[in-house]
Amino acid sequence: MNANTTSHSGAWVSFTYANMLASLALTFGGIFFLPIDLWIKGYLFMGVTMLVSSTVIVTKTLRDVQESSRLVNKLEEARTEKLLASIQS
Repeated sequence: MNANTTSHSGAWVSFTYANMLASLALTFGGIFFLPIDLWIKGYLFMGVTMLVSSTVIVTKTLRDVQESSRLVNKLEEARTEKLLASIQS
């Protein structure tokens, strides 16, 4: 891990998991108790499931892009420092 990054506390991680589970349970419970046909409930369930999965994918992709750009910047800084050190000597 990078020294510049901070890790989250166990309480925060537990809270985020509990929050996600509660929101999914309440949403699916709301869909289940709606007075509509079963196929409409299935469509709503499918939409919520795909929305959650695409949100996870987008956040992971954005994090991966940020981490890769950070690595590229470190490599460029190291090359620049090496070049400056060779010029100064």
